Amino acid sequence: MSVVVSLNRDSGRRASLDMVNALVAADLGRVNQLILKRMDSNVALIPQLAGHIIAAGGKRLRPTLTLAAARLCGYKGERHIALAACVEFIHTATLLHDDVVDESDLRRGLATANNVWGNQASVLVGDFLFARAFQLMVEDGSLEVLDILSSASAQIAEGEVAQLTTANNTETSESAYLEVIRGKTATLFAAACRVGSVVAGRPQAQEEALDNYGLNLGIAFQLVDDVLDYSASQAELGKSVGDDFREGKITLPIILAYRRGNDEERAFWRRTMEDMEQSEDDLSRAIELLGKHETLNDTIERARHYGAIARDALGIFPKTDVKSALIDVVDFSIERAY
Repeated sequence: MSVVVSLNRDSGRRASLDMVNALVAADLGRVNQLILKRMDSNVALIPQLAGHIIAAGGKRLRPTLTLAAARLCGYKGERHIALAACVEFIHTATLLHDDVVDESDLRRGLATANNVWGNQASVLVGDFLFARAFQLMVEDGSLEVLDILSSASAQIAEGEVAQLTTANNTETSESAYLEVIRGKTATLFAAACRVGSVVAGRPQAQEEALDNYGLNLGIAFQLVDDVLDYSASQAELGKSVGDDFREGKITLPIILAYRRGNDEERAFWRRTMEDMEQSEDDLSRAIELLGKHETLNDTIERARHYGAIARDALGIFPKTDVKSALIDVVDFSIERAY
């Protein structure tokens, strides 16, 4: 079962990542080469397992943001290549760990690494990728870059632990959930953008603008992911509809539906999300309640709010193709829901 939400856009043009991908294509090719080189190891399982998740695809959005931010700031050097690879290593490590914590069997339509090689190997290879990321940070030689990316890594870990405290808790507040996604998702978007300005030696105001852009883009991106779990087909999302529901993940659509529901509806959410007593028809009932209270629409409205803040943050930069492409990234991130 899927939910279709009206977009109500004035323009027929649909945002995409085409422009930003075209602008950084050459640099991203070099990033991919470096990733392959630096994930190599004499322990054969490491490149085999790491290669499995990296080859699974994905948009390479976070390293693309590093490359685009550096280009926006007029950077002409080489440092952004290794730092973009560093960002992707951090992201991939967190995916490996997340799939173990979530006991996930599929990612982007393929078997997860933990499903193929087991939890122990996935956790340890995730640790290896984190270590590779820190090697790249140290090789860059900038204490500021090291501070930004190491702090982001710590905040991601904090966000993941914080998510454990909200798991299966229907009383989770909207503000508590937003703090979780700031840590586990948005902080890496922010760091990926900020280091692009740092390597270019741009003023503090531009650093903070790109940090603000990335942070709010990341929040919007995760909020849309919350919606997609209840509305996208497996082909579009790379996983089954309702994975979050089956795992008892308390995301914003659920928080809003619980808050707006009557006693009978709240009892349904407590049974299915807290007690994890789910029957075959419960996902359909959950989607029905999300539609009744318009929580998917309202989650998208919140994503639009954070997207608008992200776009406004770029106002400090002159109008260029790169700036237009970064605005397209915001619009694409939100329009994925439709």
